[in-house]
Order: sequence, then structure tokens, then C-alpha cells
Amino acid sequence: MRSTSHRVVIVGGGAGGLELAVRLGRRYGRDNVVLIDANPFHIWKPSLHEVAAGTLDIHREGLSYAMLAHDSGFQFLIGRVAGVDRAARTVAVDAFADAQGDPILPARTVPYDTLVLALGSYGNFFNTPGAELHAISLDSTDSAEFFRIELLKAMARADADAQAGAPRQVNVVIVGGGATGVELAAELHEAGRRISDYGLSRDRAADALKITLIEGGPRILGPLPERVSDAARTLLVQRGIQVETSCRVSEVTQHAVRTADREFPSDLCVWAAGIKAPGLLETLGLPLTPQHMIQVDDHLVTSDPNVYALGDCAAAPWAGTDKTVPARAQAAHQQASYLFKVLSARMDQSAPVAEGFRFRDFGSLVSLGHSEGVGSLMGGLSGPNLQVEGWVARVMYASSHWTHYAAVLGIWGATMRSLARVLTRRSRPRVKLH
Repeated sequence: MRSTSHRVVIVGGGAGGLELAVRLGRRYGRDNVVLIDANPFHIWKPSLHEVAAGTLDIHREGLSYAMLAHDSGFQFLIGRVAGVDRAARTVAVDAFADAQGDPILPARTVPYDTLVLALGSYGNFFNTPGAELHAISLDSTDSAEFFRIELLKAMARADADAQAGAPRQVNVVIVGGGATGVELAAELHEAGRRISDYGLSRDRAADALKITLIEGGPRILGPLPERVSDAARTLLVQRGIQVETSCRVSEVTQHAVRTADREFPSDLCVWAAGIKAPGLLETLGLPLTPQHMIQVDDHLVTSDPNVYALGDCAAAPWAGTDKTVPARAQAAHQQASYLFKVLSARMDQSAPVAEGFRFRDFGSLVSLGHSEGVGSLMGGLSGPNLQVEGWVARVMYASSHWTHYAAVLGIWGATMRSLARVLTRRSRPRVKLH
């Protein structure tokens, strides 16, 4: 373990923040590396749709920050960050209380030499009337668990009504046809078939669950090639999921989702139509984008040379394009690897890393349940795309999860966990080269 007097504080234990904390902790130890998060457990955020659908047990999937800190040599502080004093180089952390409101830890002030913001993102309701009040955004484990419980309650009520001779549907409306919305629709279809595991009738539950996916653009999975979008839509429709495109939501009420000329009954509404950065960023006095993401240069540093940012909350230039790096898990993983080199040089007081961060787009894969997937490899920047479907896509989708676990748990633990997940998900492989 290397000796240094330089302290790095990382705010946010998502994919990028946790990977960076683990790698720096293993090299420099707990006196020099601190991770702050408001939650005690980490979960792979792309899996939240599975938690919401009840097809993934959060209690088996979640990783304890405290145990990871012990194993990897960094210090973990639990609590919500209230503010940052850049002049004094301190982070203010609110007091932490239990579920009953009883205090556990007092408010704290954490000094830093270098601050890394890895705060992730939250659902963007775009000021749609009623959306923030009546829709659920799957941006945290708490929101995913809340949706799962509400769905189970709605299905239980519908099952009881059916037994009494008054069958009815449970209408779930998903707003947003990006990866999160599409994956949730597919997982909910599987959940409807598995609902008998909770003591309800399998046949009645499958018939009772009505899933509607609404997308404002002309097609779902808009950033992906059209043939991938078409394949995903076909699979969803084959499973009885109603897919509506070119359909912009104008209002969300307690029992309906409305557009300019239509109304969709809704017992539960999930909002997956966009993201925004946490409000904390607006208090730091640093340049932000119109979407309130924090602006960083090609070294992932903000206008303050002692503050870096990565992941969804950062607007980083995408070298060779006029775009910013997309908000994807693979981007956060690559940025964590890059910042590990940058901050290691900073902590060792050695020559700074001259090369800027370059995002490599390995394409996008979308899970359509435990047996299917679709996607496009290598994005659209390198000539013909490789379209993958079925079991092959599912394995490749799981591999991104494995890559994350490899970074935080070590290769052996990650391999065993990923193999267990992959081997339980079967499908006929199909690969197409266009």
C-alpha cells in the first residue's frame, strides 16, 4: 500500500464511484480514500427494472458498502451530502437516522484534497402535470422496491376480485421507450407469469396484468439502429404488451395517463422518459449544462481543478464527435478506470496523465426478460453493426454486470456470481451480421 498525504473523497457509490473507490482503496488505504453514499447497499443500477418486477431479489443482489470498504481498504461514510465548501475543501454530510427517525450518526464535515462527484441521475419529469406526484421513477432501490410492493398489492386485489366473480385488469403504464422502459415491460411480462409464487392464481394473474409502453418518438430504443428497435418491438408485441409510439404524455393522474387525444387507464405508472442531475450540483457554483449536468473537460475535471466528475451527472466531451459521453454504465466504468490513473498520479505527486479520456462505444444491449435480448455491438461509429439476439445477447448483456463485479469483488467472486445468473437464463441463440 502506497504512502500519501493526499485525500480523495468520492460522493456517490454507483457503478463508477464504487469502482473508483475500490481501486484507489486497494492502493492507498482508508486514510486516503473516502466514499460517501446515502444508502448502506450498492446495487447495479441497470438491474433496478428486475427489482421492480420482482424477478431479482435485492437482498441477494445488494452489496454492503461497509463490507466492500473493509475488504478493499477505503473508508465508507453513510449519509446524504448537504453541500460542498470548495474554498475550505470540505463536504457537509447530514446526520443519519434509522427508519423510525432515531439518530444514529451526527452531521459531519469531511475534508478533501480532491473531490470526485459520482452522483448519478434521477428521473426527469419535464414539468409534466401530475407526473412527479403520480408516477414512479426507477432511479433508486427504494423506488424499485416501492413499485414491486404496489404491484403485488394491486395484483392481490385483482385476484380477490376475480375469485369473487368480478375480474378486472391491473393497468401498468410505462412512459418512455428507452432501455429502462423496454426492459421493465419485458420483466413485468415475466412477473405476471410468476405471480403464482406469491400465492395468487397463475392464470388469473397473467390475464389480469395489462402493460402499455408509451414512447414520444417514432420508435422505441431510438438511439439504437432501426432493425434493433423493430426486433424489440416485435418481441414485446408478441408477448401481449401494447406499444404506442409518437405519443407524448400531457398529464398523469392517479388513475390515468393522458396524451393530447388519448387516455390510458393506469393503476401504476412508471416514468422512464429521461434523466436529470441531482439538485446538489446547482449549489456548487460550477458550470452546468441546460440539463443541469456538471461540465467537465476531457480529463473529467470541472472548472475547479480539485473537483472531478464522472458518470451520469457529468457532461464529458465525446472525442471525435460533437456529443457528450452517453449516460451508460459502460461509460462510468471506463471513466472510473481513467480517473484511477489520473488520481493515482495526483496522489503520488508524479507527472499528470497527458492523454484525455476517450469513450469507446461497445454498443448497447437490451434485456427482454431472462431468456431474450437484442442489441447492437460497436455502436454506429465503426461501420456495419453486429446485431445480436436471444441467448447470445443475454450473455453479452450479463457480461457488463460481470465486468462491474470484477472491478469491485475480484475476478473469482464475479465469475461465480455471473455464471450463476447466466446459466439460469436460456434461449436459442441467434446472431445476424448486416
